[in-house]
Formats: sequence, structure tokens, C-alpha cells
Amino acid sequence: MPEMSYVDLQVNGFYGVDFNADQGEVHAWEAACQRLMNDGVQAILATVITDSIEAMSARLQRIHSFCQQSSIVRQLIVGVHIEGPFLNPNPGYIGAHPVQHARTASLSDMDRLLDAAQGMTRLVTLAPEQDPDFHVTSGLARQGILVSAGHCNPSLGQLEDAMDAGLRLFTHLGNGCPLQMHRHDNIIQRVLACADRLHIGLIGDGVHVPLFALRNYLKTAGIERCFVVTDAISAAGLGPGTYQLANQTVVVDDDLATWSADRSHLTGSAVTMQRTVQNLVRIGLAPGQIRQLVYETPRRLLEHMNV
Repeated sequence: MPEMSYVDLQVNGFYGVDFNADQGEVHAWEAACQRLMNDGVQAILATVITDSIEAMSARLQRIHSFCQQSSIVRQLIVGVHIEGPFLNPNPGYIGAHPVQHARTASLSDMDRLLDAAQGMTRLVTLAPEQDPDFHVTSGLARQGILVSAGHCNPSLGQLEDAMDAGLRLFTHLGNGCPLQMHRHDNIIQRVLACADRLHIGLIGDGVHVPLFALRNYLKTAGIERCFVVTDAISAAGLGPGTYQLANQTVVVDDDLATWSADRSHLTGSAVTMQRTVQNLVRIGLAPGQIRQLVYETPRRLLEHMNV
């Protein structure tokens, strides 16, 4: 494989740094960002997950502050991805997000988060069925912020209405949903039915989505409609052990699968983009196809957001 650059739209942390921690030091963030750049990562969206509006706001403010303080952090973190809190609270769909903080979308809560990020918000993941009349979706789209569905279970009609309101992406297809669903009428099939109108994100660690299923999703949706993320947490780049994501304990096993403490569900990933590329090679993709998934398409999405 030739050397590649990467753009990752979903990074919760790296190299011991948790972007969702309540405290942090800029020098540690610099080390994590430098390590990512050394691995060939050109740009990321630092991802802040569901919590109270107050806690999420504080984390968004910290990201902005560290970008102001450090040219290294600012070079890599080109924006933020707000994943939550407007997610489906039902088991399976909520995934690793704290269910007690899931809520119905409102313009006032969204504005508080946008204000805290101080212009850095590039992408918001929400559940369309949690956005009454799609007011938040349409409001974000008018501001040039990409809106992605995720951790959700909208009907096909709701999904189509959300796209009409400005929804453009889907977050980590095949995850953020129950292990067992209706064989046909499920969120995965609905999204694939709309692939001509959505850009579909996929976690490429080989754990969240088995490689044979990843190949099927790419073939069905079309590589040109997909992009690959790591969904990395603080464990990424470090290996097996026990780590933190927000206020949760995460256990990374020898296969780099990242589990909740009770092993009930996956919680982010511990892979690097280089490991993800190795997986894409394993499923038979050509270098040009891989570059499209890990660099060209996510880069174009960032350019759409005027980064």
C-alpha cells in the first residue's frame, strides 16, 4: 500500500487523552495530536458524546480553548462532532451513551452547545425521531453544519422527511442499534434504501462491523457514498487495558475490541487509521477505493463545511 493521509470525522480521544474528560492538560492533547499526525492523520473532528448540556458545553469550550492555545492541536482538530444528546433512548439504539441524558431535540439546547463550541461545530449526530418537525435538523443545515442520523430508529418516512429538512449523513451504520431486529424493516435496511441521498459512515475496526458485513455495506451503498471512521477513544494507540470514555470505564481486549465494564456492549474503538486501512485491504479494496473512504470523501465533507 502506498502511504496515505487520513481524515477522521469521529475521534473521541487518542493516546491516553479522552476528549470527553472533565479535565485535561493542553500538553497531553498536543502529544495525542502529534501522534495522530505522525500516523498520517491530516484532520479530525473531536467528538463529544451525550451527557448533560452543562457537561457537554464545558467539554466543547475546552476543545476551543486548547485549539486557541496550541498550534499543534489547532492544526489537527479542525472542528467538533457533537454526537448526542438528542438520541433514541431505547436499549440497543442508545449504545454506550448514558441513557439518563438522552433527550428530545430543542433549538434552545442546540444553541447552548453551538455557543459553547464557539464556531467549531461541523457535524451533529441526532435521532430524526427525536427532532420534532425536524426544527433542529433544518436549523443546523441552514447554518452549514452537517446533520447525521445515528443511534436512531426512524421509520422510512421519518428518514425521508429528515433528508428533506437537511439530513445528509448517517453515523456508523450497523452500530447504535440492537443486536436483534426485524429481519427486513430495520434501520440498516432503511438507510441502505436511501444511500443515494446519504453519506454513510462505517467503523473500520473489524469489530463493530465484521469485515464480511463491511464489504456488503460498501457494495450495496457504493464506495462513493461511504466514508470510514475509527470512532477512537483514549485507548487508541496504546493497546489492551482499562481506559476512560467520559465517566465510563472501558476494557480493551487483546483483539482491540473496546467493551463496557460489564462486557454488554462495545464502546468506541482502540484502532488507528493505519489498522483500519489494513482491514480494507483484507476485504479486497484497491488503493484508490481506500483513499476515497479514509481521505477524499471525508475531506470533501469538511470542505462543504468551509473548513
